[in-house]
Amino acid sequence: MTKTNVSRRAFFKGAALSAAGAGIAGLGLSSCASPKGSSEAPAKASGASNVSPQEAISQLNPQDWDYRSNSVKDWNQTSLFTSWKFGNLTLNNRMVKSAAGSAYLPWWTTEMTIAEYTHWAKGGVELMFVEDYASLLPHYPAAYKMRTRENAELDKVAAAIHEAGAYCGYQLSLMGASFSGFDATTAPQFACAEADDLTLEEVRTVQSDFIDAAKFLKEQGFDAVEINAAGNNIGQAFLSRNRNKRSDEYGPQSFENRARFVVEMIEGIKRECGADFPVQVLINVIEENDYDLGNNSTLTTLEENIEMCKLFEKAGANSLHLRLGPFNNHPAEFASDMYFTGYGIDGVTGYGNMFDFSRHFQGKLIANHSGCGMLLDVAAEMRKAVSIPVGCVTFMDPAHAPDMFVGALDEGKADFYMMNRPFMVDPEYINKLKENRADEIRPCNRCLHCHFDLDEDGVFYEHCRMNACHMRAFTEVMPEGPDIPAGSGSKNVMVVGGGPAGMEAARVAALRGYTVTLYEKKSDIGGLLDFAEAVKGQHENIGRDKEYFKRQMKVCGVKVVTGQEVDAAFVKQQNPDAVIVATGGLRDTLGLSASGKTNIVSIEDFLTSDIGQNVCVVGTGAQAVDTTLRLLSQGKEVIFVSPDPIEKLDRGQSDHIKGFVIPMLYTRGVRVWPNAQVKSVGDGSVTISCDTGVDMTFECDTVIEAMDMLPDTSLADALGGMNVQAVGDCKKPFNIAEAIAAGNLAARAI
Repeated sequence: MTKTNVSRRAFFKGAALSAAGAGIAGLGLSSCASPKGSSEAPAKASGASNVSPQEAISQLNPQDWDYRSNSVKDWNQTSLFTSWKFGNLTLNNRMVKSAAGSAYLPWWTTEMTIAEYTHWAKGGVELMFVEDYASLLPHYPAAYKMRTRENAELDKVAAAIHEAGAYCGYQLSLMGASFSGFDATTAPQFACAEADDLTLEEVRTVQSDFIDAAKFLKEQGFDAVEINAAGNNIGQAFLSRNRNKRSDEYGPQSFENRARFVVEMIEGIKRECGADFPVQVLINVIEENDYDLGNNSTLTTLEENIEMCKLFEKAGANSLHLRLGPFNNHPAEFASDMYFTGYGIDGVTGYGNMFDFSRHFQGKLIANHSGCGMLLDVAAEMRKAVSIPVGCVTFMDPAHAPDMFVGALDEGKADFYMMNRPFMVDPEYINKLKENRADEIRPCNRCLHCHFDLDEDGVFYEHCRMNACHMRAFTEVMPEGPDIPAGSGSKNVMVVGGGPAGMEAARVAALRGYTVTLYEKKSDIGGLLDFAEAVKGQHENIGRDKEYFKRQMKVCGVKVVTGQEVDAAFVKQQNPDAVIVATGGLRDTLGLSASGKTNIVSIEDFLTSDIGQNVCVVGTGAQAVDTTLRLLSQGKEVIFVSPDPIEKLDRGQSDHIKGFVIPMLYTRGVRVWPNAQVKSVGDGSVTISCDTGVDMTFECDTVIEAMDMLPDTSLADALGGMNVQAVGDCKKPFNIAEAIAAGNLAARAI
């Protein structure tokens, strides 16, 4: 198998859109057995006469949504809140904050970092790992301007975390071939170094760098370190037969040789920091080739990793952190649930092909729970082979699936859960569980806006969809930090519109101590959340968003009035001290009429309308793409007409999710026509003008108007002289994340 030399940014971008030429034959549809544990019958193969290729894709990895059952009465009486030992540290719950996507961006200050980590500590996290905050190793010298040892103020970070009542570890990682004395101006740089890129002297230098960094961290007050030997890090290169072609004692000829690079670092850290200084090792516990699907001859099996982890334990490792090991998709290693994003494409690799989870990854993954807890059965096998604690990652969210996660601990499948996104969404996650307020936990949508995302202009942009404070606190838009400031005096606040922006505005305004009334013209609040879940499916947990907000309205004391149409006269009659208008945007139309056999349907009506077999979706953004995926899962034939350049396709979706969704559009035969317009609707056809320079006519039974929403500030404009703010889609239509952020910031400004 050919080695790869892919940059970290290339990994973070997801997959290249190289699937346009991939055929259905490359999807593995000839083997559609149900994954272990599925309650559904195996899907029919794509060759069956009554199953379209699109439907066959949707049936390849059937999902069982009953996994979210909850019989927990008191979280404190569950195994989740029992003590365990990590080296010399005693922890009182089984949830650990993993090192990912937190407080390491170049513009972050020590103040921001301390605020972020102490927020988690105060919220109940007892052990957290810091990632990439400082350049303790010569880490990505050309790509990042990280803090150095001298200016990172790591001692202040550690002291603040301790004062807040938690332990702190640091993840030591190195993806490139850089080391002490490395001259980036003269030596070749490897963004993803292979084991044989290093001379023997350089191997020992890199090891010394890791050991020296651990010693420095202990001096700064850190309680533990994690050696990242996963992903495309240098440690994984030595463990892998694919990335290691050495012929010396660090080569792949034996398990001892393969493990030696990491083993000697463990031993060195213990020698310099003391035998009681905890060391955790992170590995790709089971690997699979997603780019060249099924070509796994040199990828590491679970059985191989078990043998090497025994050696790590013997060397003094105190715990293991297991994650998935796809060959060419780094984000899917720590967020493997992305394989299940997009309606009806469970198992998509990001390269336009599909896993058959009953066979790929040795058939060992829990693959019928939409990516939740995928590695628990794998962790169970590892745990039987070693005596040190074993934890794993991939949407480990006990509040999402209580019986599943409590049961896994009870059955001894894992000792602890490595968690990241749930804590970024709700820093008080653990405290809320302890206080039996699980229904107040802000849910993670697995949308991946939080990690290396890009906005519509390609600018670096990391914002949690549900937590408006993440990556905004202590910036110019939220200089006061994440804590909601107390209000100034007594105020009556009116919020008009019960969508995400309005509900978040009402929640924050009420927490500031104001009297808040939210008006919604429909019979229930939630705005477009019901529609979003229906179109996207259950994977993103958008139904939990609505449940969370409705609960918050009660907890925060917001008075909710439904079935009330609000106009300027009504607002003035109520005479509030402040008004937040969140009435939503306007739907654009093509301005065309249905003709004979071809009907025209608004995006908001397509779920309940009669949709023909040949469909033309007109739009650009995430709503249009999600609509298309849902139609494809029903076996529809779809062409996609976008008035914008191809670079804008799926606007509003996170950059990572685009990397999975867009290749599957192409693989399933969707032709995207950018810079195009619908010129006319015929009797059973549609004609478009596009970049080809000639008009194109297609069979078409239904045209779906899924164009981007337009702003509508008419109510806010009519309230001149009042303290009024317009937020969400009525001011700037984009996505749920920006709507919630706008509501939060508006309520803070009152």
